[in-house]
Amino acid sequence: MAALLDLVQTLTTPHPVDRYLELVRPMLTVRDMRARIVEVDRSVPGTLRLGLRPTRHWSGLRAGQFVQVGVVIDGVRHTRCYSPVNSQHDPRRRLDLTIRVHPHGLVSRYLHENARAGAIVDLEPASGVFHLPQRRPERVLLISGGSGITPVLSMLRTLADEGYDGPVVFLHYARSPEFVPHREELAEIAAAHPNISVEMRYPELDGRGFSHDELTRVAPWFADAQTYLCGPPPLMESVREIFDEEGLGERLHTEEFVATAVPVDSADIHGTTTFSASGVTADNAGESLLEQAEGAGLTPEFGCRMGICLSCTSVRRSGCTRNLRTGELESDPDQPIQLCVQAAVGDVDIDI
Repeated sequence: MAALLDLVQTLTTPHPVDRYLELVRPMLTVRDMRARIVEVDRSVPGTLRLGLRPTRHWSGLRAGQFVQVGVVIDGVRHTRCYSPVNSQHDPRRRLDLTIRVHPHGLVSRYLHENARAGAIVDLEPASGVFHLPQRRPERVLLISGGSGITPVLSMLRTLADEGYDGPVVFLHYARSPEFVPHREELAEIAAAHPNISVEMRYPELDGRGFSHDELTRVAPWFADAQTYLCGPPPLMESVREIFDEEGLGERLHTEEFVATAVPVDSADIHGTTTFSASGVTADNAGESLLEQAEGAGLTPEFGCRMGICLSCTSVRRSGCTRNLRTGELESDPDQPIQLCVQAAVGDVDIDI
């Protein structure tokens, strides 16, 4: 079968066979995975909830993982990473996404304005290392803030479906109750499972921000638990600081929806970046190589723009780059790098 598909692919060059099939029936694909939108809910302010029905290629997920969703905007295909809120035991063969609509988010705004039942989107298999381990911990602490609720909600639903009987605390921070998606369901899960405690905090209303005292109050056993954290940078930093002080860093597992960057040293901002495959050059401006390529008129593929999905990986032929997340310098030639989290240091040649 694989050989036959390769032959068909050759005969249909220059376009993949799925490009022709989608003209006839968008959900009929050979290799590409897609999904049909089956539900759209805009009832929570600033949030879009989508129900997706994937094609036959879908093989499921592990609680906490993300998927890449692709849409075509003005003739250009864009992808973004979103964490499904499904339990990994969901029998419906369906993905539920809760998407925070960012004011400057190209894809999230497009979906919020244009998503409708019956529309087709591109979809990639679930991936990511932020997920529950195969052997469940004896105690679980889930901490989230804002849109970071999505992967930990998937974990909570999974534990509930499994009849997990260890203590679980779900601690979520939001602006106010109306900004919490799935709030009623969270209360129902807590009511149905005596071992699960759902704690909501609204710092702007009740003044109860994250602290060591708060952590001890809601989960006095946190030092013996495995903790899963996803949320905005201030919350992430506060939690990390406490766990580091307690020597519990190995028990804290994190997922970030906002990239944190090391400040760029002005001494690094010099030289020329060459995009050799395109014959384009640009002066180093100190920004990420993805931004620099786009500023030079190129359209490299990208997804999350924060170093998670690997969509923007390209080869650094020569020169030195700085990892914007860690600050480390990298200069080995002919190495694949992620354009969104690397910046040029002096002269650099990138193969795009």
